Amino acid sequence: MATDAGVQGRRNWASLVPYAILVVATLPILVLYVWLFYSSFFPRVEGLRPLGAFTLENWRFLWAPETVEQLRNKPPIIPLTINTFIFAASTALVVLLVSSMAGYALSRIRFAGRRTFLGGVLLLHSFPSVTLLIATFIVLRQLGLYDQLLGVILVKAAFELPLGIWIMKGFFDTVPWELEMAALVDGAGRITTWWRVVMPLVKPGLLALGLLAFVQGWNEFLLPFVFMPSGTQQTLSTFVRAILGEGRFVDYGLLTAIGLFYVLPVLLVFAFAQEQLMRIYGGGVKG
Repeated sequence: MATDAGVQGRRNWASLVPYAILVVATLPILVLYVWLFYSSFFPRVEGLRPLGAFTLENWRFLWAPETVEQLRNKPPIIPLTINTFIFAASTALVVLLVSSMAGYALSRIRFAGRRTFLGGVLLLHSFPSVTLLIATFIVLRQLGLYDQLLGVILVKAAFELPLGIWIMKGFFDTVPWELEMAALVDGAGRITTWWRVVMPLVKPGLLALGLLAFVQGWNEFLLPFVFMPSGTQQTLSTFVRAILGEGRFVDYGLLTAIGLFYVLPVLLVFAFAQEQLMRIYGGGVKG
């Protein structure tokens, strides 16, 4: 009995090791965010030490941006936030629509060159977006979508599609054929079967992919910066860069407050949707 108790005790201690590693790895990040939030309520920061009296001065960009010198001649923060939300949400919708249809077709339909096509899709995902900027610029100019939010949405969605297609194919692979065959025998068409029978069964995958695509769109900087040079439809990421790139004294208190405002939606998504995001690994991919 003593031996069994000792073995059980060692197993319990061993099970705590992953949690201890996670705590050690996560604690510096949490401390950093707490420090950023705390320092945003002080007029200036010297090293790691906030100086001055507690104030809301750095957060004036929310209710009185015209009184902030660094924000003069710049778009108001609320329209920029709306632009960023439209960009991220539209990207997620396009990725979900195309990935769900393409993933279903690749999972269910056997056709010549299917494996080669799948390999090509995965190969596309391995190319960094920066290597395709010149070609993308030419295409957008030809389509009249350069310097347009719609054009950047389509480009960002195209870059996210290869991974999205593979993810949705993995989820569709886990749906039993028998359910679809029963619907087809009852007279339902392929589109009706896909929409009413299969799609409800892969809701976890749709939610996880949608959240991931939304976060990727919200964090995107390169594409809006390169393909919307006029700044008429800026996003928050390019706005933060504009504050940093003025070539003069940077108000780090203001920058900290704006940075926290920008990252807050992403933190909320990860805080309240961790389980859904982890489900993205639940779909097994079959050849």
